[in-house]
Amino acid sequence: MHPIRWLAASLLIAGITPAIWAAPDPDLPGVFEQVTERARQLASSPFEAPDGDLPEALRDIDYDVYRSIRFRPEAALWRDEALFSVQLFHSGFLFERPIRLHLVEKGEQHHLPFQSSFFRYDDAAAPLKEEDLSGAGYAGFRLHYPLNREDYHDEFLVFQGASYLRLLGRDQGYGLSARGLAIDTASPDGEEFPAFRAFWLFQPGPAATRIDILALLDSPSLAGAYHFRVHTGEQVDVEIEARLFARHDVEKLGIAPLTSMYLHGDVSPYPADDFRPQVHDSQGLLMQTHAGEWIWRPLNNPRELRITRLQDESPAGFGLAQRDRDFDSYLDMESRYERRPSHWVTPLDDWGPGNVELVEIPSDSETNDNIVVYWVPEQPLQADESRTYRYRLSTFEAHRPEQTLASVVRTRQGWGAVPGQSDPPPRSLRQFVIDFRGGELSSLDVSHPVEAELEVSSGETRELRVQRLPDGDTWRASFRAQPEGANPMDMRLHLMLRDTPMSETWNYVWNPDELR
Repeated sequence: MHPIRWLAASLLIAGITPAIWAAPDPDLPGVFEQVTERARQLASSPFEAPDGDLPEALRDIDYDVYRSIRFRPEAALWRDEALFSVQLFHSGFLFERPIRLHLVEKGEQHHLPFQSSFFRYDDAAAPLKEEDLSGAGYAGFRLHYPLNREDYHDEFLVFQGASYLRLLGRDQGYGLSARGLAIDTASPDGEEFPAFRAFWLFQPGPAATRIDILALLDSPSLAGAYHFRVHTGEQVDVEIEARLFARHDVEKLGIAPLTSMYLHGDVSPYPADDFRPQVHDSQGLLMQTHAGEWIWRPLNNPRELRITRLQDESPAGFGLAQRDRDFDSYLDMESRYERRPSHWVTPLDDWGPGNVELVEIPSDSETNDNIVVYWVPEQPLQADESRTYRYRLSTFEAHRPEQTLASVVRTRQGWGAVPGQSDPPPRSLRQFVIDFRGGELSSLDVSHPVEAELEVSSGETRELRVQRLPDGDTWRASFRAQPEGANPMDMRLHLMLRDTPMSETWNYVWNPDELR
């Protein structure tokens, strides 16, 4: 690498803007090409962790102090100039490495320096008013827009921490998160967490409903340039282009990762000591294969780490869904889990062969994110290799609008013994009950010959039945399953009317060691 370019890349990661980058082309494609070149240069030089030194007063502050630092809404960027406005997060607590923010306004680009006047230091944070916080930097930012009401600008998109971003649609509350990239998740040697180091925010026009954001990502294994094109509406769409440049080999590259929480719910094989029937940010993994098959995989809080892979070639889409939108299913007035968003990933080009990987991690607290899902390409990323991935990240509620087949509304399971049986079977004999609703299925009469097709990887099943429930809209498939020893049972089931599919495919892996 040319020594001047290497120096520029090193200074950038250290949080210093060298003169060579002082006056870039303000046009969006031009700036994105410059960020791309920065990522390419970074990947061709050794990784340097960014400087994490904060002003002494911010070192080791606790949660109570940090939550008492509040951004002044009247200081929001572009307030009263556009439908979008930007509020900033203070550094400190868990956020020890500030990001670098650039604004592109009226054809000019400039760095946004830290200003303590943007913040209020209340209650436990009051002593910070007397401290010199220059150089503290920002931990991230959030976008506001009149999403729900014309007279109020709602927070709807947040970038804060590593490569995390959180977004929601109309009448939704924050739940699951997206990430820019996942590297070696659930691997024996540990996960690597790439981080966005710098952002470029493009000022939108006064009536614009779209905003563009660029980001520079860096990590020991690779660097990347990202373009986020954010579209607002009832549901929020973010078109993402990720240009990746590898420093070293990456064995497991996780594209478009989603992170969520599942503590307990209708599929749990044991009762929870909780007044709430269900506690989760997401209920299941939804996938549409390249062949058009819709697959629903209920989530679980396992006894030990579980990894499930759904193989495909250039899938049509995948995501995590919170299907149950009924308050009575959660009974939680504080968390309001029925309002949590669902997220859907739509590839915008050919991703080739690979698999959607679902990681489920044991957890005893709803404060822990224990669910991760992402796309893993079949070919690992090699050192000095570059790749580009384009996809759309969308919010939705219970169902995808393009899904017309009946979908799973709940999965229940329990001991397969008959009540009062004098010689009951072992508890490993399980009864599964899967209820479907929607599409043509919900218009069928009870006399229609709806049948279930069931496949299992091992073990035995019996007493497969299909019934219409009393509500007239929901159809139930039920069966008993006996595992083969301790071997997991990978099960797939869908409903048919003669030779026509009526439902998505229910897919679940039962591990006999989940019994407690």
